[in-house]
Amino acid sequence: MDAVKAKLAGQRIETPSWAYGNSGTRFKVFTQPGVPRSPEEKIDDAAQVHAFTGAAPSVALHIPWDKVDDYGALARYARDAGVAVGTINSNVFQDDDYKLGSVTNPDPAVRRKAVDHLLECVDVMDATGSRDLKLWFSDGTNYPGQDDIRDRQDRLAEALSTVYNRLTGDQRMLLEYKLFEPAFYTTDVPDWGTSYAHCLKLGDRATVCVDTGHHAPGTNIEFIVAFLLREGKLGAFDFNSRFYADDDLMVGAADPFQLFRILYEVVRGGGLESVSFMLDQCHNIELKIPGQIRSICNVQEATAKALLVDRAALKSAQDSGDVLAANDVFMDAYNTDVRPLLAELRTERGLDPDPVAAYRRSGYQEKIAAERVGGEQAGWGA
Repeated sequence: MDAVKAKLAGQRIETPSWAYGNSGTRFKVFTQPGVPRSPEEKIDDAAQVHAFTGAAPSVALHIPWDKVDDYGALARYARDAGVAVGTINSNVFQDDDYKLGSVTNPDPAVRRKAVDHLLECVDVMDATGSRDLKLWFSDGTNYPGQDDIRDRQDRLAEALSTVYNRLTGDQRMLLEYKLFEPAFYTTDVPDWGTSYAHCLKLGDRATVCVDTGHHAPGTNIEFIVAFLLREGKLGAFDFNSRFYADDDLMVGAADPFQLFRILYEVVRGGGLESVSFMLDQCHNIELKIPGQIRSICNVQEATAKALLVDRAALKSAQDSGDVLAANDVFMDAYNTDVRPLLAELRTERGLDPDPVAAYRRSGYQEKIAAERVGGEQAGWGA
């Protein structure tokens, strides 16, 4: 158990700045009292999540939602608050110019605008010391014949190459994919294979980001994870849950067994230390900070169960072809109640054994609701 606790103590899960602002569906964004009005207040909330979990030492930024005049100063503000600026996320999907796409748009002027923004995000990385640039493109088409599918891939490859060549030092590119929405006929980066193919051509510092909500129903995500780890091309996760299509619910809410299966492949493939774990949830009804804390706890529980799989017994059953015995080993780990183990680990680290309850007792939610009055609440612009 000591080895398991040591692994869990080293686990780091990044929270996204946009999860602390108002968010929702394309139909409605519901506002909440105490929502941040600035990137600094988002960082303050992220610092609370880290304070209660001990597992969220960085916060991802989204440009231009988190645009400031001095990113170096923002990074210092984060350090003073007890966290670091993490992944930088670009936004090439909200401007009117991007109606027909951003980097794959048939208009070269629009493509140039999109690439310039991506390069601006690398500048932000330079200023904040961030390692990762995460790219997600809403680019695609709605109708057959609307645009040339192959030409759009050529435009995508050219843009990615330009941005990749701008990276320096240990900076990485994470290429996310999404099955559909807002494009409904073709999506230019619709699946892990497309992302993988582009990353393979770009080089070692281009890796795939797996968003657990961006797949067709029934997709075996753990197979994707195992394959990408084997190829050294799994760079990061965006953890959330979906019932139907990219619902952005708290991770583990829809299918905790799937989360366990995914994290077993992460452990099996040696990715616990090398792959970035990030949350990407921003639904519209739960309180923001305790929702992030709950997601982190869910990831920790699934990881603990994955670490408890008896690998030797599993391998023995697999090698002998004993299907039921192999499944029993797997299910024994999944059915283990790991909450006492995690409570013990938190206590040993000077944390409250129940982070959500501790946050509710802290009074921080009431404090920000009283203090954050006036100004413009942060939101995703829907």
